[in-house]
Amino acid sequence: MPSVGYLYDPIFLEHDLAGHPERAERLRAVMRLLRERDALASLKALPFAPATFEQLTALHSPSYVSQVYALSQKGRGALNPDTYITAASFDAAAMAVGAGLAAAEAVMTGVVQRAFALVRPPGHHAFADHGEGFCLFNNIAFAARHALDNIDVEHDYAWSPSAVRNQRNARPERVMIVDFDVHHGNGTQALFYDDPRVLYASVHEYGWMYPGTGAADERGRGPGRGATINVPLPAETGDFGYALVFDEILVPAAQRFKPNLLLVSAGFDAHWRDPLAHMHVSLTGFARMMRVLCELSDALCGGRMVVMLEGGYDLQALSYGVLNALRIMQGNLADVEDPLGPCPAEDAPVEDLIATFAALNGLR
Repeated sequence: MPSVGYLYDPIFLEHDLAGHPERAERLRAVMRLLRERDALASLKALPFAPATFEQLTALHSPSYVSQVYALSQKGRGALNPDTYITAASFDAAAMAVGAGLAAAEAVMTGVVQRAFALVRPPGHHAFADHGEGFCLFNNIAFAARHALDNIDVEHDYAWSPSAVRNQRNARPERVMIVDFDVHHGNGTQALFYDDPRVLYASVHEYGWMYPGTGAADERGRGPGRGATINVPLPAETGDFGYALVFDEILVPAAQRFKPNLLLVSAGFDAHWRDPLAHMHVSLTGFARMMRVLCELSDALCGGRMVVMLEGGYDLQALSYGVLNALRIMQGNLADVEDPLGPCPAEDAPVEDLIATFAALNGLR
């Protein structure tokens, strides 16, 4: 059974604004269900620390990091109408980045094979010079950059024969980020848009939907051309459509790119009950996505995989989505729970659209 770690700190609950969709109760509900199901006992609690100013400015501009700190020191503020800051926000966001750094290091040094960072605020809408869409710092981007540039590994891998075979690739040459949050990760895309070492692949709702980016022809720039894959789907896409995206686009793209590390921006807001989106995905559909991603990490990355929590605003869908993901990461495919069932409405037809996206990216 794969060894799996998790990262959590109560500071993540201190970043909070009553009535806001991205509030502390999201993560509180997740942790409550994990404890009710005794799901944490078989996981390794990984230690981590808040990112330092020097670490934060490896991706974000010093002026932006200072702005977030100053607003937090004032006790309350906002980067924009959607993205609030409280007295605890800087500390929570720096700790979320620290979780990403530690998760990448734990996976790359063989402490665990897979890790799930149960963090907030989320990160994939954070740019180098500003945050938006509920996000302050780009947690998963820091994990990717740290793995690529800052991890040196000398000790043996004890947890997996496949990892032993991949020891020569301890510092990854290529990282793949799969983002299945319902909103396009515009910040993550921007940070790696010209970097051929990072394949950013996003499947998201598109149309009258924040942030309005992530069109299929956004495919990278310069040396990074082709290392960005966007799959913009219409509202009411459901389990079948997402399964087709994974099978026809994400899996062959990963096989072509051959990443040494798989990172996942896991937002559960494509669920059919989510109040901020219009998709038809069920908890069973999310579980299938995670199973495919785990199989990819086993086949291509020696099992190395880091999952970071992003969105998800129906508390029950979010909580069960995380619970199922952790079980699947441990190799337990039999205990997927879906108390909400399938979407009662009919799905949008997307087969021809997905075939077009696959062809655009040279995958058929």
